[in-house]
Amino acid sequence: MQLQALQQNDLPTAGHGVEVLYRFADFDPFARSCYFGVNKDLGQFERFRRIFHTPYYSVLLSHLHYTPLSSLQVSELQWKQRVWVKGYKGSEEGVFEFFMVKRLGGRYDGTWFTRQLTCDGCPGGTLSV
Repeated sequence: MQLQALQQNDLPTAGHGVEVLYRFADFDPFARSCYFGVNKDLGQFERFRRIFHTPYYSVLLSHLHYTPLSSLQVSELQWKQRVWVKGYKGSEEGVFEFFMVKRLGGRYDGTWFTRQLTCDGCPGGTLSV
């Protein structure tokens, strides 16, 4: 669902795909998070959104297609998947890893959330926006 939302990022409104990712992100908005592989304050949506406009993550916005490379079921409630993404600009491409967790109980019982989204080749600790 998250990759499809980013593929159609500007439908029905501009940036809608990033908003979907934010709503299904498994982090506490009142604490720093390693969602993108580095410790960041992502509590405000605007901070989260800006990450997708960095050279490392912009390939995900309105991408042409993606191909799963590998999947690993870590546990009954955790799943990792690596995907190759072809950007809408001819030479853009990237490999990303999604770490998903399934919620139990409450309003979102049985729903998968993204705990971490990292890209191959992102310099650790230098992801600035």
